[in-house]
Amino acid sequence: MKENGSIESIRKYPSPNPHVELEEIVYWSDGLRVKGLLAKPIEEGSYEGLLYLRGGLQSVGMVRPARIAQFASHGFVVFAPYYRGNRGGEGRDEFGGDDRLDALYGIKVLKNLANVDSVHLFGFSRGGLMALWTAILSKDVRSAVTWSGVSDLAALYHERVDLRRTLKRLIGGSPNKYPEIYAERSPVYEVDRIQAPVLIIHGTEDQNVSIEQSYKLERALKEAGKPYETWYMAGLAHHFPPHLNRETVQSICKWMIDKGKDNKK
Repeated sequence: MKENGSIESIRKYPSPNPHVELEEIVYWSDGLRVKGLLAKPIEEGSYEGLLYLRGGLQSVGMVRPARIAQFASHGFVVFAPYYRGNRGGEGRDEFGGDDRLDALYGIKVLKNLANVDSVHLFGFSRGGLMALWTAILSKDVRSAVTWSGVSDLAALYHERVDLRRTLKRLIGGSPNKYPEIYAERSPVYEVDRIQAPVLIIHGTEDQNVSIEQSYKLERALKEAGKPYETWYMAGLAHHFPPHLNRETVQSICKWMIDKGKDNKK
């Protein structure tokens, strides 16, 4: 079996930003060839590493080149796993099952390609769940950001009637039938193992992922004595308006860089 996080292949990918180059990476994760997209500034320099963890499932919420180029333009080398079973990658997308390893080994991809000691984590929606798990499983994390993120899978099942059939298919049944599996996939119960500072961002009017998910995460982090910060946005939904989205990304990047400096001290 190939070493986890080792690179199988690299190919150039069209970039929407003249200052950022993109490459599609095939890497190894738990015996599977998994794909992801790498974005790095063209200008030579020393950059932070950022693991970008997408939301959604399968084609919904797929990694967008413009989005990761946006983060790269703020001074990061960004790697965004598609997760297993997507875009020709092997295996099956499991929404927080063994596909958590695809995120974890994405850190090794960044270290191999970007020559960084450790990385920051960013997760949106379902990606929030993936970012939290990566922060739990890895010590090589300087900071973690969860934006409109899932922290409790059983709660998501109850909140989103339209997702219940999908979650039953992926897990085998409802939280009533398999409470232990839903709990095992919910990072909110393991936050005492997180070593990095966490930033929680959520709109109060989010109908896709309830802000209660972030409130519960905040309580858990507080009880565990972990460093965290919250940016709750009054009146905003799951997706922020474009101008606020851009401003928030800029603020996130500054927050991550500041936390990276703090962790180096």
